[in-house]
Amino acid sequence: MTSQTWKREIEKLRAILLGCGLEEDVKWGKPCFMFEGKNVAIIQPFKEHCALMFFKGALLEDTHGLLRSQGKNSQSALRLEFTAADQVKKSVVKSYVDQAIAVEKAGLKVDFKAKHELELPVELSRFLKQDQKLDEAFAALTPGRRRGYVLHFTDAKQSKTRIARIEKSIPKILAGKGFNDR
Repeated sequence: MTSQTWKREIEKLRAILLGCGLEEDVKWGKPCFMFEGKNVAIIQPFKEHCALMFFKGALLEDTHGLLRSQGKNSQSALRLEFTAADQVKKSVVKSYVDQAIAVEKAGLKVDFKAKHELELPVELSRFLKQDQKLDEAFAALTPGRRRGYVLHFTDAKQSKTRIARIEKSIPKILAGKGFNDR
């Protein structure tokens, strides 16, 4: 399904967001809404639903019990999900958008605990102990890039698969690139 499937839902969401004074741009191929240049929310059309994702959703009070997680590894983003245009209630959506704007006005930031509490798989720890250049290169990566590698490695159930993934990633780590970098 395409964004055409959710055309009415997207139109209603855009009208609410623009009515709240947010600026609109297209980012990642989707309508993204900002407050004073800072990303607040983005409309995400999926097969099963259309979502309004708040970048700092973890800082919002879920007053209506509607916020949903982006996934098991998401720490900040939460979203509202819609399967029909009549579910897009202006007062409800506006209440969450107003909160998100207040979060930006206050300059609040999400504490990304996983960046500070990154647990390395045993196999990676062994590689880092055996290779000082690799250890230094891994330590020099941004917290998000280190986390990306750790998530990729630990997603493998078998040790031999984790080792193969680490071995394949060594050149990128040494080049200072993240798992998803080209």
